[in-house]
Amino acid sequence: MQVEGNHITVQKAMTFCNPKEWVKLYADDLFKFAYSKVSDSALAQDLVQDTFLSGLQAMAQFRGDSSEKTWLLAILKNKIIDHYRKAAKTAVALDSITNSDSDPDHLFFNEKGHWHKEMAPKAWTHDANDHLNQNEFTRILRACMDKLTGIGKTLFQQKYLEEKKSADICKDLAITSSNYWVIIHRAKLQLRVCLEKNWFGN
Repeated sequence: MQVEGNHITVQKAMTFCNPKEWVKLYADDLFKFAYSKVSDSALAQDLVQDTFLSGLQAMAQFRGDSSEKTWLLAILKNKIIDHYRKAAKTAVALDSITNSDSDPDHLFFNEKGHWHKEMAPKAWTHDANDHLNQNEFTRILRACMDKLTGIGKTLFQQKYLEEKKSADICKDLAITSSNYWVIIHRAKLQLRVCLEKNWFGN
């Protein structure tokens, strides 16, 4: 605080914790936030490390308008958005050039976009009211969902488990609507391949 004539000016405290303390003070909370967004432990750790590195490089820009933790969290959010933006572009690019038999689109559809006869949806052969079947199906469904990778897994979880609106997902992850629908489509097909093999095919 400074006294200038009859005026009192309150100066903002420019405190900055030693970056060596960041890991101890903030790593756990940042990791939990990152993991909640990407559902991948190794990726979440990488994003937190990148956040700390960017924080070190941008220390001079920290003005103390918010807490240090909030500042680092903002950096992490930008890292997550950048990750999803790049992942969406990569997924769509791969979708446009993949022509192998392992591509779920080619497994299920012909060149005209119609179902292959042998891959068309089958009637439910299990008793849906059987609690044992329900429990087994839930177990297999979760196992198949765990096999989804990258942004497809995240989009599917947010859309169908967290029941978020598609527009909100696109906004949160900074991806276009067209990219979103391509990725969701492929995730559904990958999930169906797994379910056909492990549940409906039994």
